[in-house]
Amino acid sequence: MIGLLEVAFDAVKKYGFMGIRCSTRPDKIDTEVLSILKSFGVTSIELGAQSMDDEVLLANDRGHNSEDVRIASKLIKDYGFSLGLQMMTGLYKSSEELDIKTANELIKLKPDTVRIYPTVTLENTRLADLYRSGDYIPMDLDSTIKLCSNLLDMFDRENIKVIRLGLHASEEVEEKRLAGAYHPALREMCESEVLLNKLKTLEKGEYEALVNPKFISKFVGQKRKNIETLKNMGIHIKISQTSEIKDYKIIERIGEFKEI
Repeated sequence: MIGLLEVAFDAVKKYGFMGIRCSTRPDKIDTEVLSILKSFGVTSIELGAQSMDDEVLLANDRGHNSEDVRIASKLIKDYGFSLGLQMMTGLYKSSEELDIKTANELIKLKPDTVRIYPTVTLENTRLADLYRSGDYIPMDLDSTIKLCSNLLDMFDRENIKVIRLGLHASEEVEEKRLAGAYHPALREMCESEVLLNKLKTLEKGEYEALVNPKFISKFVGQKRKNIETLKNMGIHIKISQTSEIKDYKIIERIGEFKEI
């Protein structure tokens, strides 16, 4: 660990980087480790919490419990590090309710950042055996999008930045994936779902949406899902593109801005 930190810290000093980010297990954090990390320019520590339900953690052989996450999180914050927490959705023995419980427990720890990783079952793993035996039923993509859009909204309301949602696009994952929710554009699909839920609060009628070109795909949704869903609800939206706004604004026919 120190050998790697020495190399990284030299780069920080030479090239003027802000600091070093590392991730580790909750049960590997103690005052000695934190003192070493501090001395080598580490500024942010992420913990692989994965779940805050002890039965789920035990069933997935995580090797730590929820109290380990709480203790490690407090120590990290006490030492002045930026705290990041990682969670997984759709784990063996978990459920939508337990994943939401995990998010609420992570929020209580007041992390600066969060990563959300929906579980993907790969070949030649214990999870693959459980899947083939029928003991484990992975969440499908649609259910994952609904759940993760809810989680995004929860963390956003608490001003906690979600810096990653879903696995990086990888040929290895795509080749070895047996089951589970995986899509290269998963985050955009979840953000689009969050937006759709907000747009559903509009009253029936005709609207104009001023949308930044970079935001169009999220606004319209995959295969125009958002626009068609709203149309079926009696909410008709005409889209006008403009680079003068960050994301979008909804305008009613009378020309007044409507905040949603």
